[in-house]
Amino acid sequence: MPGIEKLPLEETLEDSPQTRSLLGVFEEDTAAISNYCSQLYEAMQRIYDAQNELSAATHLTSRLLKEYDKQRFPLGGDDEVMSSTLQQFAKVIDELSSCHAVLSTQLADAMMFPITQFKERDLKEILTLKEVFQIASDDHDTAINRYSRLSKRRDNDKVRAEVVEDVYTSRKKQHQTMMHYFCSLNMLQYKKKTALLEPLLGYMQAQISFFKLGSENLTQQWEDFLGTIGTSVQNVRREMEEEVGQMQQTIHEMERSCDPLYVPCDPDPAHSPVCRSLTRRQGYLYIRNKTGLVSSSWERQYFFTQGGNLMQQGRGEVAGGLVTDLDNCSVMAVDSDDRRFCFQVTSFDGKKVVTLQAESRKECEEWIATINNISKRIYLSENAEELAARVNQTALEAVTPSPSFQQRHESMRPSSKGRTARASSISSVGSEPSPALSVLSLDALVAPETPIQFDIISPVSEENSAQSKSAAQSGRRSNPFGESGDNTPEDSEDSILHQLFIARFLGSMEVKTAESTDIISETMRQILAARAIHNIFRMTESHLLVTCDCLKLIDPQTQVTRLRFPLSSVVQCSSHQDNKRLFGFVLQAAAAGGRGDSRAVCYIFESNNDGEKICDSIGLAKQIAFHSEMDRKAAEKRKEQDKAKEKQQEELSKQRQIEKDLEEQSRLIAASSRPANAPAAAPDGQFLVLSSSQSEDSDAGEEGKKRGESEA
Repeated sequence: MPGIEKLPLEETLEDSPQTRSLLGVFEEDTAAISNYCSQLYEAMQRIYDAQNELSAATHLTSRLLKEYDKQRFPLGGDDEVMSSTLQQFAKVIDELSSCHAVLSTQLADAMMFPITQFKERDLKEILTLKEVFQIASDDHDTAINRYSRLSKRRDNDKVRAEVVEDVYTSRKKQHQTMMHYFCSLNMLQYKKKTALLEPLLGYMQAQISFFKLGSENLTQQWEDFLGTIGTSVQNVRREMEEEVGQMQQTIHEMERSCDPLYVPCDPDPAHSPVCRSLTRRQGYLYIRNKTGLVSSSWERQYFFTQGGNLMQQGRGEVAGGLVTDLDNCSVMAVDSDDRRFCFQVTSFDGKKVVTLQAESRKECEEWIATINNISKRIYLSENAEELAARVNQTALEAVTPSPSFQQRHESMRPSSKGRTARASSISSVGSEPSPALSVLSLDALVAPETPIQFDIISPVSEENSAQSKSAAQSGRRSNPFGESGDNTPEDSEDSILHQLFIARFLGSMEVKTAESTDIISETMRQILAARAIHNIFRMTESHLLVTCDCLKLIDPQTQVTRLRFPLSSVVQCSSHQDNKRLFGFVLQAAAAGGRGDSRAVCYIFESNNDGEKICDSIGLAKQIAFHSEMDRKAAEKRKEQDKAKEKQQEELSKQRQIEKDLEEQSRLIAASSRPANAPAAAPDGQFLVLSSSQSEDSDAGEEGKKRGESEA
């Protein structure tokens, strides 16, 4: 090993510039050693951390392999060979984990400890001595400068003694500090060699010890075991490759054969005929779910038959749920307003009806045939297919769609017997009241043989027809929406209340009385039941404008008033007790032809969750109209009273004027009745003129008095 450079301790007292230059070289070397040592420390720390992580990961792997038997794999089954193999691997890896733990301990003691001591103790000690030496050197320079500034003329023994003592102390401190600092720098030249070699030596010895432990644990028996496992892995990989090839071939064959099935429309009947002898069926269908009393939605579900039951199952569900019992049920194709290929399944007691939609007509017919076979309990027989062929004709008849509601309505319209049947069917749907209550409700509340109007028709259509005739005779154009041309828009513009709501017209019908509190709920029940029986789902949406004068149904598109109900004709308004979206009001309209009697019509609407709000708004409008009418009458009464007071004041003023005139006339008469006391020099002409004016005033006073008495 070459010689090591040193700092001369003998030159510390002299502190020459050459010594300071040499000290600067040693300090640069110390800084370089400190930087390099920090980098080496970080690298060794990473080795130590990685070894600790490897030891922990190896131990975790061994623990997970031991817990393989406790796992419950849905498709694993009881594989004893796999379990025993993993237990053998767990044993070996556990031993390796112990070796890694020993290696981590050796690295901490033999590698990390020496370099940590060198970095934290030796290098920091040199930095501390460097700071102390710099302070001592500055103090010595200060003391020397003070000593050199002592005055020769004003010699003070006390001051000189203090300065000399200060120079002595600072020089001694600098010398001692500098010697210790030089000694540490000299020792660093030796320590840097040992601090770099000892960690590397400990690292290599720890690795050699680890490899020796591994060679002792991994014997020839383990090598044979690993060879056997490697062969098994190669066999499994070979089987996997063969299985992948077979699956790829199957995929290509299925893509070619199933290409016609990708099209949702009906396939060619020659290549894919309808099978009508099925007793089991499964597939995706759409089911209609009611979201309200008259609204519905469609949901796609997976349906399958299980014995005599129809089941449905959604994606993500573990098991299916019962839809309906198919024993003795009835199935038939139906026409839907918004969907194709629909069929309807009705339970044997008629209480449950399920409407389903298939993807194509072929699937629809197969589902109908299958449900027909199950309803006849063919699936319980031994030769189910032969028995299903016998009922093939019945299935074909069930596939034929039923007539639409319009056709049935046209066929039933001429006969009055159909109306009675309709009324009886309506009374049996809804809340299912007792027969006595149903008859009482129909007879007491609803007019007999009253048709239900599902379209918006003005209650004054007959009056409109008469108005249209008179308008035609006068050459004036009539309004087809029930509004007369004399009505100006000022009747609603001057109203205090203006509230607009969205309402859908459900129906209207004539009722016997408008005062009953149950008339609106009974009308709702009958209209909703009629809509459900005849499959009427379309509704006319309008804007309902509530003012203090009237209720208006306005077309949202054209803003044309469809109907106008005077607020004074609205007898009552209420919403449904359970479904707050439904509301209705009873209108008392005058009968056609100007007869004295009147008829009551109940209108039913559906709103957007604000039926009570609309009823409250109508009630508020009636209250405002009532108070406005009362205020108008009070104003008219006050006006009449003011007129009477003005007239009375005029009479009083006239009476006072008459009394004043009478007093003036009496005064003049009294003055003219004194001839003896009159002056003699007065001329006769003047006396005569005065007498004539007094006579005229007396005559006018008498006439005014008579006129005042007659007016009084």
